[in-house]
Amino acid sequence: MKKILPFIILLFTCIYAYSQNSITGTFPGLARQQIKLVGFEGFDTYLIDSIQANGKGQFQLSFGTTDFGMAYLSSEDNKSFVVILSGKKEKGKGLKVKGESFAFAESIEIVESDENKLFEQYALEHPRREQTLSAWDYLSKIYRKDSLFVVHKVTKQAITNEKQRIISEDRLFLAGLPEGSYVSYYLPLRKLVSSVSTIAQYRTKEIPQTITAFRELDYTDDRLYKSGLLKETIKSHFWLIESSSRSLDSVYIAMNKSIDHLIKNLLSDDQKLNGITEYLFKLLEERSLFTSSEYLAIKVLNEVNCTIDDNLAMQLESYRAMKIGNMAPNIQLSGDLVAPGYNKDALPKKLSDLKSKYVAVVFGASWCPKCVEELPKIAKSYAKWKAQGVEVVFVSLDEDEKIFKNFAKVFPFISICDYKKWKGSIVKNYHVFATPTIYLLDDKREIILRPNSVQQLDSWVDWYLVQGNK
Repeated sequence: MKKILPFIILLFTCIYAYSQNSITGTFPGLARQQIKLVGFEGFDTYLIDSIQANGKGQFQLSFGTTDFGMAYLSSEDNKSFVVILSGKKEKGKGLKVKGESFAFAESIEIVESDENKLFEQYALEHPRREQTLSAWDYLSKIYRKDSLFVVHKVTKQAITNEKQRIISEDRLFLAGLPEGSYVSYYLPLRKLVSSVSTIAQYRTKEIPQTITAFRELDYTDDRLYKSGLLKETIKSHFWLIESSSRSLDSVYIAMNKSIDHLIKNLLSDDQKLNGITEYLFKLLEERSLFTSSEYLAIKVLNEVNCTIDDNLAMQLESYRAMKIGNMAPNIQLSGDLVAPGYNKDALPKKLSDLKSKYVAVVFGASWCPKCVEELPKIAKSYAKWKAQGVEVVFVSLDEDEKIFKNFAKVFPFISICDYKKWKGSIVKNYHVFATPTIYLLDDKREIILRPNSVQQLDSWVDWYLVQGNK
């Protein structure tokens, strides 16, 4: 048994060593600094390895086969250098880099690693091709439309030929990347994402095919989650639709079509469905694209073949129950009530007793940092809103009477609290899952807006009530 045990230990040591790859670096400017290797996992990053460089700035970091994809080396001065982790054991090679420090990109040289050399080459060449194409596009428009130049057909054809040559050169480079390598997946994806701004501004004819390319991506592919581009891919996809010079109705139609493609693709992976749905939902809310965030919520809730996290389900359910056009529940103005603008003998008993044209129902609490920031803004705008027929009812989720009254006493609008926090009937009836949450109701209690900030609500008041736009 004593003879077998060392053999087993040696065997496992060899297996572990074989499953590891390494990054070797020499950066004199980073002597004695802590060097980290950080990888990407979906929307997050994680630490793969960390080590202190020696007095000559030399270090060696390890990574396993599951750490494939994009990563970056980070030094104590918060400078970084992006690398590709192959994920395949490279016999006797690994990745070797050298330079002065991460702060001086021009000094860094890839000594070993074919994938990283290809990545570096494309990172240098592709932006120059894009800049040159933009310049040729500008000249092409002049030679097509300007009467001074339109007669020069030879020059016009030469510009077209040069554009085609640049495009072909770029495509040939990507097509020639090693089959099955991570770089062959990453670079076309990086090109798709980085091209969005240019396409939206200068190459608008390419918008439909670019949107199609986003829709055809496999959002369950682990390579996407290791790319560090998951967030940018989703954001670029929907930003391009929003910026495509369509009517708002057409934007929503296109976005909802993209949502259909996305959800259908993700149904086989509940974890990724939950993560992407939550991110996209928040993104659409931040962009005030409520029609599509509502569509996403109802789409996911209606899919019986997927499992939704409880917190996400609460967010989405709030949209189904409290979507624009629905009737908001009446609110009994009971419990502790602070109403500076009302006589004690004529206090409203319920929300429907208010005579204003509109009511902004605001859910928040003294323990909510964002509420502490937003509620004083409401107080500052209240006189203007009140003059335009907008009353405010603040529903506090505080649990302590003294804290609530001290917090609410400076507000000029109605404030109520039942001290039940998330378990209160008003909170449950309005499907509140976060603070602050705001609903704007008309005099029939129909929900007409779900503003994601006080600024958005104030802009609505200015546009529709102060300026009288419809």
